[in-house]
Amino acid sequence: MPDWRHQALCRDEDPELFFPVGETGPGAVQLEEAKKICTGCPVRALCLEFALDSRQQDGVWGGISAEERRRMRRRRAWPATTDTPAA
Repeated sequence: MPDWRHQALCRDEDPELFFPVGETGPGAVQLEEAKKICTGCPVRALCLEFALDSRQQDGVWGGISAEERRRMRRRRAWPATTDTPAA
């Protein structure tokens, strides 16, 4: 199978769009524009998987911002809790 990046909708876009400076103000507008492109991308899931596996710290990958990915990683790191009482 060819590299998933060759099928990505972002391949013909300005890469800077996917790396906004911040997530508020003008950065928030840029972030939403990048996410719109990701919405219809046929390799969105592969892109997100790559970003999570390679621990990408910046940018929009698979339609998910850097802050959203940090939250995803934190949720995955917490062990499952049980409601069963100790014996």
